Amino acid sequence: MNKLAIITAFLGGVRNRYMVYHPERDIAEKLDLASKVTGCDGVELCYPADFSDPQETKALLVRYNLGVSAVNFRSRRTGQWLRGAFTSEVPSERQEVVDDLRQAMDFAVELGCNRITTCPLNEGVDVPFEADFEKMYDYAAETLSEACRHNREVKVCLEYKQNDPRARVLFGNAGEIASFCLWAGIDNLGATFDIGHSLLARENPAQAAVLLAIANRLFYVHLNDNDGFWDWDMIPGTYHLWEFVELFYTLWKLGYDNDWYAFDVFSKEVDQVETFGVVMAMTRKLEEITERLDPAEVEKLLAERNPARSVRYLYSLI
Repeated sequence: MNKLAIITAFLGGVRNRYMVYHPERDIAEKLDLASKVTGCDGVELCYPADFSDPQETKALLVRYNLGVSAVNFRSRRTGQWLRGAFTSEVPSERQEVVDDLRQAMDFAVELGCNRITTCPLNEGVDVPFEADFEKMYDYAAETLSEACRHNREVKVCLEYKQNDPRARVLFGNAGEIASFCLWAGIDNLGATFDIGHSLLARENPAQAAVLLAIANRLFYVHLNDNDGFWDWDMIPGTYHLWEFVELFYTLWKLGYDNDWYAFDVFSKEVDQVETFGVVMAMTRKLEEITERLDPAEVEKLLAERNPARSVRYLYSLI
């Protein structure tokens, strides 16, 4: 069974373009909240925000008995690397990113998680003729390769997403991530599969997970839900019950087990502890429904390719 973690950014200040829902909190306050969430096993820490005092962070994790699923390297920052971090046209900026990512990798090792995740949302374009795409891919391969060489035991996971804040992000779907990683030839560079971003890209999440797995790049999993029109970061199962069941079944077949699921769920005016308590419970419920599947029967249905029989079987489970 996979352990469950909350991304710490979602325990601090929560806001959109119009409203502020929750205040900013320091790492002590965020970990205190996480410790109160029933079913929470740990956190995904955000770098650099959660590392102003690394020793304090370590002590707080021990105090609250929280594991660490990954360190989230924030490559989009206010006042820094405006036109991309990994793909900046400025060599000194790309070197800054490499040096900072190496530091985050060292913190991950110190915390015993050996995994970095990063969502390169600022690598992309808004309009035609804004950037040289060949150079962007070359720069990305250059910076990520240099950083990954720092410690081959640390997995660096790129989280793909179609847009926001760029109108078109450089890595927008599973195929783009898989092909880039294979082309770059960096063994410890792979993907964070976020089901919400997969849905936003109009992917079949189970299919996308298989694609990443056969490329040996399925390194990490984020869970949330949305309506397919925007990355709303909702409670898992809000919109896509059967897609979650199919994904969990597929991940089980692929051997993604005894690892972590991390959640980026956007709690608006609702209490964050209450929200994430439901997130944990609903995830375990979706897993329980998945466990009702008879693998022999499922594999038979998959071979038959008869939608009517598949749907009838699924609804016999509930």
